[in-house]
Amino acid sequence: MTTTYSIDQLCALTDLPKRTVRYYMQLGLVDRPVGETRAAHYTPMHLGQLMQIRKLADSGVSLERIRAVMAGGESPVPERQQQPGSIRVRSHVFIAPGVELQIDPQEAGLSPEQLRAFVRTVMSAWENKNEQ
Repeated sequence: MTTTYSIDQLCALTDLPKRTVRYYMQLGLVDRPVGETRAAHYTPMHLGQLMQIRKLADSGVSLERIRAVMAGGESPVPERQQQPGSIRVRSHVFIAPGVELQIDPQEAGLSPEQLRAFVRTVMSAWENKNEQ
């Protein structure tokens, strides 16, 4: 089942007002929602696009440059080096006693949907290993 978000949920997750989200869509920086009017919903892809735009905008990148980055151009904002005291969110997946998978979804460039699919694949491979 694919995760979907309402416009209110999307705005809460990105800390952006609806007006800004709609403006980014109007500019073509963010894909249009799935569906129309009240039935419109957003996917993790929309969330990722908005988070990337937010990161670039917060770093002072212009909307024109953001448009180029969203179209596949190189980001003018280098990845931050981890500093003492910085916080990173990692997923720890317990596979079996003595086997744990640690993933930094942001560093790996995985959307929540891709992360879940990856974990399902790993779990399936582990189960198949034990059946042989």
